[in-house]
Amino acid sequence: MAGQLNKSIRYIRGIGEQRAKSLSKLGIYTFRDLLSFFPRTYEDRSVVKMISEVMDGEEALVSAYVITPPRLNRIRKGMDLVKFRIADNSGACDVTYFNQSYVKDSIKQNCVYFFYGKVVKNASFVSMTNPIFEPEQSAGQVTGRIMPIYRLTAGITQKIIVKAITQAFDAIGDDFPEILPMDILQKYNLAGAGFAYKNIHFPESGEALSLSRRRLIFEELFVLSCALGMMKKQEGKNAGYVLSGASSDTFRKSLPFEPTGAQKRALKQAMEDMVSGKAMNRLVQGDVGSGKTAVAAGAIWFAHQSGLQSAFMAPTEILAEQHYHTLSKMLLPFGIHTILLTGSMSARAKNQAYEMLKNGKADLVVGTHAILSEGVEFKHLALVVTDEQHRFGVRQRAALSEKGNRPHVLVMSATPIPRTLALIIYGDLDISIIDELPPGRQKVDTYLVDETMRRRINRFAERLVSEGRQVFIVCPMIEESETLDIKSTLEYAEKLKTEVFPHLRVKHLHGKMKAEEKEAVMAAFADGNIDILVSTTVIEVGVDIPNAALMIIENAERFGLSQLHQLRGRVGRGDHKSYCVLFNGSSSREAAARLKVLCDTNDGFKIAEEDLKIRGPGDFFGSRQHGLPEMKLADLSCDMDILDTAQNAARLLLRDDPELKKPENAALQQRVSELFEIGLN
Repeated sequence: MAGQLNKSIRYIRGIGEQRAKSLSKLGIYTFRDLLSFFPRTYEDRSVVKMISEVMDGEEALVSAYVITPPRLNRIRKGMDLVKFRIADNSGACDVTYFNQSYVKDSIKQNCVYFFYGKVVKNASFVSMTNPIFEPEQSAGQVTGRIMPIYRLTAGITQKIIVKAITQAFDAIGDDFPEILPMDILQKYNLAGAGFAYKNIHFPESGEALSLSRRRLIFEELFVLSCALGMMKKQEGKNAGYVLSGASSDTFRKSLPFEPTGAQKRALKQAMEDMVSGKAMNRLVQGDVGSGKTAVAAGAIWFAHQSGLQSAFMAPTEILAEQHYHTLSKMLLPFGIHTILLTGSMSARAKNQAYEMLKNGKADLVVGTHAILSEGVEFKHLALVVTDEQHRFGVRQRAALSEKGNRPHVLVMSATPIPRTLALIIYGDLDISIIDELPPGRQKVDTYLVDETMRRRINRFAERLVSEGRQVFIVCPMIEESETLDIKSTLEYAEKLKTEVFPHLRVKHLHGKMKAEEKEAVMAAFADGNIDILVSTTVIEVGVDIPNAALMIIENAERFGLSQLHQLRGRVGRGDHKSYCVLFNGSSSREAAARLKVLCDTNDGFKIAEEDLKIRGPGDFFGSRQHGLPEMKLADLSCDMDILDTAQNAARLLLRDDPELKKPENAALQQRVSELFEIGLN
């Protein structure tokens, strides 16, 4: 029966080539994808209310007689409306349909219908506009029950999704595959898979929906916890280079600054991993400007003490070049030979770099992920430092192990992550937290303003540029239309260039530009050849422009707090006083209160905790960038009790059956393997 779930949705009647293509945009390719495409919300159309009971603004279901004949009125070309009045024993309600002329012939006077929709009510009248309706004698299709509401895309309606899911359940029948072991179901009082999946889509009652959600959230977190636990155990078995136990004092004394206590602690933890005989797999978490690079440099120095090589991977060439200059300078006193390897280098320069890595003359290579491609050979690669965007999956680690001993891996995260979330996102890594900023790191003054301050902020930007500083202006992405997003940004940048700052050098970045075009613009900005940079894309994390002193963020209410904090971290990196201005385009008090958090604190961990509370983990990262399946139902801001239960259950199960080899765990083992591509041989 599990095989049925892997069948293509093309086997469902009514799903042709075009419809399947549309569904693919929602990530739906198989029966499993379809049944795991959970409703985004529900409408409770199961409780009938009297007209006199409903509140203004409430979505309500009423049962009423049609007391006046429906009348069709043409307002103008392309605009018509149907109006009539309904009533029950408690009162009357005016009903209006815009551009739905068929309603005139569908609704009959003196007949009883169910109507579901938003109610507008005041002292003198009650009305509904475009409500869903259904004759009393055929109720149950779109009223009389809790209705699922799904996320849609072009060419797909709620009706199409509901019909497809109904047919998928009919094809599978009552024998719905169960992946949770029976003792887990009984111990934690969980609903069975068949009941849970059917009632998450078509709830029999509010209680059935609640039981289904609890079961499926547990399953999601339990499978994830099992996978992370197994990955961590696998990593623990891998032998790593055993480095000599040299003291870090020599390295620390060479630095032009005294490391913070948190930096010393993180380096000590990394060094302990590297002498343990097991391959290190550690995440170093730190706020913007906390000094993660110095910790990475210390680990590279430690590998060099044993005559071994290191690789430092950056997501873009401009960042690779910046890290190359920083690390070269920091590590030069120890005789560490650092080379750069990027895609834009000439073939001759690349071949020279390849040769130096192969014969061991290069101690450290800094570049993009291409440094780990098949053509690159190392004499003794002992350490790989990477960032969260290029975190190694299981396949990459396996590929590295083919080069000999598995290298130690140090992952640097520029996004402070609440510990609860870090346990899920990075559950297979050991975690070091740098929770102190180096002394002298400048606080960026942050201001929340509205459109009335526009002229004043523009003059302030001009003044800073006249003093030799540079300015970032960031516009939010418009999710509905990437084309509109680019068009609006180009128009805005052009307006700034011609009308607002005609005497300044204004350039723009947008998502459709080629990587080399983006990097050319960023390089020009870094070299001081651009005064104001307008961008829709998030400015590269880690891009170091010490001369940038002002960050202006348009429609700041559309960003998450952690994202805003990252953007703010692009300024204040030099000796100059720096500022961040948040333009709030929302009139809601909630938006202003949320953004004020940025004005009140520069602590990234506090901001991250607040962001998680407000937005939940689904939006915390903005996209699936961590190599783990997205959370379909679980929300760690309110499901922590289920997470704790699921993690404990996974821990106990893996203690008893570390590789899920027992027959009763076979379905779970297959699901974990499918999701995470873990080799469980």
